[in-house]
Amino acid sequence: MRSRQVRLGIVQMSMSDDRQQNVENAVAFIGEAASRGARLVCLPELFAARYFPTKRRSRDHPESIPGPTSRALSESAKESRVTLVGGSIFEKAGERRYNTCLVFDESGRTISKYRKIHIPQDEHYFEQDYFDPGNRYAVTKTAWGKIGTLICFDQWYPEAARIERLMGAEVLFYPTAIGWVKGIEPVEGDWQKAWEAVQVGHAISNSVVVCAVNRVGVEGDTTFWGGSFVCDQFGNVLLRAGDKPGVFTVDCDLDLEGCRGRVGIHEEQEAGLLFRHNRIVFRWSGDQLKATRCRRSGSPMKVPGSRGPRIRTPSPPRYSLQSRGHS
Repeated sequence: MRSRQVRLGIVQMSMSDDRQQNVENAVAFIGEAASRGARLVCLPELFAARYFPTKRRSRDHPESIPGPTSRALSESAKESRVTLVGGSIFEKAGERRYNTCLVFDESGRTISKYRKIHIPQDEHYFEQDYFDPGNRYAVTKTAWGKIGTLICFDQWYPEAARIERLMGAEVLFYPTAIGWVKGIEPVEGDWQKAWEAVQVGHAISNSVVVCAVNRVGVEGDTTFWGGSFVCDQFGNVLLRAGDKPGVFTVDCDLDLEGCRGRVGIHEEQEAGLLFRHNRIVFRWSGDQLKATRCRRSGSPMKVPGSRGPRIRTPSPPRYSLQSRGHS
């Protein structure tokens, strides 16, 4: 049986009001993960600042990419010789603002850029006040395998994980900021358990490794619960962090097939897969994932798109599928 082992490093952080100190802490943690043998390292969502969307108005300012934070991450990846999933950055792009995850290779080169697509708007999570939704899923080839990046609220959408798996992802990374809010009673039950369970489900149903990286600490009325974890393709939790900051590493076998090898899940790629997400129909055709938008009546309407894995669809909604490789 084949085995393709890679060591993942997850950085669970607590953040202060000092942006520069937060970035310096992240860089130090990346170096620590590398010294412990990690080859793929992931930071939490919006790691350079306290989680500002708890308020409707915040003085936190976005930055351009490239900018000071992305340059610091690039240099860190190069110095530590790791593939780095750089959490996410509050990005300014012209008149628009995004919650953006960058991936850097061992030379510090940016090899992937994902802008969060699903944007929450709830008490203490007023992200729609700050972020425009992205329109492109991103999977990229690294020296260790193909990885997909999604961000926090994307975790609750099985379609997002499915799309990136069909684009070739072997590991899904979810930089995250989630916790308990003072004064809001979780009448439904334990949200931390549900948060982990839904992502474990993505791992099992798609035969991928899932790596979720949360922040920790008390910020105003929110207690971020940490609990960062890694699970394999069959949903076995290989690592679960507690509620303290730190660096955690674990070895994963990217050749483990999970349900895929045992009961033939994903054979629909040969047969032609069909599913819908936000009025977009995704169909697997040969080695390409095709997208068509449905009219309100439900009849499909062909969406113009380029040949190959990158597909654009009209707005609203708009998605692009992008799978990138590098040598």
